[in-house]
Amino acid sequence: MTEPDTEEPAAQASAAQAPQTGRQAHASRRNFMRKVFFASGATAVATMGGAGAWAALAADETDATASATPSGTPTGAPTGTPTGGPGGAGSPGNQSITEDFFGLTTDGKKIDDLFTVHSEGVATAPVIAAADAFLAGLSATQKSATQFTVHSTEWRLWSNVDAYDRQGVSIADLSDEQQALGKALLKSALSADGLETTEKIRRINQAAGEAIGNTDSFNEEAFYYTVLGTPSATEPWGFQFDGHHLVVNYFVLGGQVVMSPCFWGSEPTEIEIDGTTVSVCKEEVRASLAFINSLTAAQRTVAVESTTKSNESMKAGAFADNAVQEYTGIRGTALTAAQKSKLLGIVEAFAGRAKADVAKARLAEVRAHLNDTYVTWAGGIADDSAFYVRVHSPVVWVEVDCQAPGPLAGAYGASQGSGATQMHVHSVIRTPNGNDYGKELLRQHYLTSPHHR
Repeated sequence: MTEPDTEEPAAQASAAQAPQTGRQAHASRRNFMRKVFFASGATAVATMGGAGAWAALAADETDATASATPSGTPTGAPTGTPTGGPGGAGSPGNQSITEDFFGLTTDGKKIDDLFTVHSEGVATAPVIAAADAFLAGLSATQKSATQFTVHSTEWRLWSNVDAYDRQGVSIADLSDEQQALGKALLKSALSADGLETTEKIRRINQAAGEAIGNTDSFNEEAFYYTVLGTPSATEPWGFQFDGHHLVVNYFVLGGQVVMSPCFWGSEPTEIEIDGTTVSVCKEEVRASLAFINSLTAAQRTVAVESTTKSNESMKAGAFADNAVQEYTGIRGTALTAAQKSKLLGIVEAFAGRAKADVAKARLAEVRAHLNDTYVTWAGGIADDSAFYVRVHSPVVWVEVDCQAPGPLAGAYGASQGSGATQMHVHSVIRTPNGNDYGKELLRQHYLTSPHHR
């Protein structure tokens, strides 16, 4: 695998220090930070066999992080750990990877044999073509800033925080023609609902920024593309779209796709734009309330861990790839068929943002473990109540979290830090037991493919 990210350090530093202004400066602050990837990793994996290949990947990740600076933080990367609690919301620009990837678990031990390399019949040719076209439309400098190896830590360097120093190339960096190619990439991977949701989140971010007079921080252009690996019908690769309240990770291996972690959120979730009310994140809120209200009073005593809602409850947001959370709440075996259907509806609100064939494969995976799925609730159950819900099984993790008004509170007449509200929603979907970012499939591919032995 040939990767284009080969500029000399001096050239990289010079590019990173070039004077820029306005949104372009905001868009390129992460230029040097993007070097957190493993230039030697692909060669090591291709030339070593069996368990040694995967050990080489782990060693590359450790060495790349430890050797970057005396503190172990890559040059140009944010330092410190998230300050937003277990949800990883954090404060702007101070997040970094502090441990190797392991994945979400209930007790620190992964369950084996949940994910296998096989064709799920997903049509990946359109997204391969769109990714090739997007990369071909970039300048050499843009491509160097955008493309990483498939096993790069760039997969994990995402955040929902507005001022986080992102990697890749932003919408603000692109010409109109390049923006069209980027949108075509998203369109090839997402359903109509998924694409519309991404567009609405960006539009609301812009409108809210205008409402509070801060479009430098809150706008529709500070969203970044990165490509991991080389688009291929047989080799693993993927892409990431990352910005405020919006993160899509999309991994491809043959006829399989893993679209997680994905973060979908907004503040506000409803605002008037050019005389029309634009709303977003309503599907997951409605599906969650439909489920909790389908339970009997006795069932709710098991599912509801608290009738009050804290300002932030999310446990597996950005920089929480290795969260450990035991199963809590009501188990699928305690639900009727109709209630299970409503439970599945919460997951479907997220899975349905991918193309139909990807969503179908994902939901089949979730259905297979529905009896071992747990739902935990906090907060009220009225139509307008602020709440938190977690859906947790061996193969899926979903959180919907109604949070307190944040930096965009003024856009909808709220006071920052007051009680949680449906006007500020964070939500995430993940794949536990090591398959976020397709990591488990990637591991198996390198261990089993003859050309990697």
